[in-house]
Amino acid sequence: MSESKASGEENLKSLNKVAAILDCFSTTHRAMSLADICKQTGYPRSTTHRLLASMREVGLLDQDRERERYRLGIKLFAYGNIVLANMDLHREARPYAEALGRMTGLSVHLAVFGGERAVVIHRAEPAPGGLTPLNLLENAPVHCTSIGKAILAYQPEPILERVIEAGLPRYTDSTITTGDALRHELETVRMRGYAVDNGEHQPGLRCIGAPIRDQFGRVFASISATGSAMQSPIEREASVAAMVMHHAGQISSHLGYSQAAQ
Repeated sequence: MSESKASGEENLKSLNKVAAILDCFSTTHRAMSLADICKQTGYPRSTTHRLLASMREVGLLDQDRERERYRLGIKLFAYGNIVLANMDLHREARPYAEALGRMTGLSVHLAVFGGERAVVIHRAEPAPGGLTPLNLLENAPVHCTSIGKAILAYQPEPILERVIEAGLPRYTDSTITTGDALRHELETVRMRGYAVDNGEHQPGLRCIGAPIRDQFGRVFASISATGSAMQSPIEREASVAAMVMHHAGQISSHLGYSQAAQ
């Protein structure tokens, strides 16, 4: 093996390790110790410590020196804002998300698929002047939210299997926690064209989501309308679902998707 090839492979291994460390953090694991990260990644303490020091040096991580805990660095927030600014979906879908909020009187969420979770990139509130900009990108589980199920229902089988194998955590008494139940639920989503979250992620909330397709017809995002059980009773499901699916279709068309061409 040539020296340059060996060096390239070593760099790739290091990059994969950096990515694995970043994957340790989430909204529920915001600060982690060296021991925590070693346990989650399986990397030796010396290797992990070296990588953490390098990541802190370039701003990917911050460190609380008093407690020796690490957090994601502010530079990642800056990168995230750049990604949002460059996303066609974020730019093109905002007017439709806000219109859907006004029509339904419900909160509207726009999300993209992140491989295992749905990443909420925009949130619109129905009240005039009530738009709530996302200062923090939110990760939503795909097995128990309408925006997640609306995306997951149209993904290839290997992706669904990966989600199931990673575990289906219970959030409420209504959460789907088995692979068979999830497969049945996703079949229902495909049949009717929209997904429902009836208190599966947060008690008392009902959400209806529909898939968004890119120009090639692939489902890569979704939009949902969310409200309390009082705001969005079961009796409203059909009418709200029709509006959500209509706006999802409008966004898909605006992104270049043509159902007639498929």
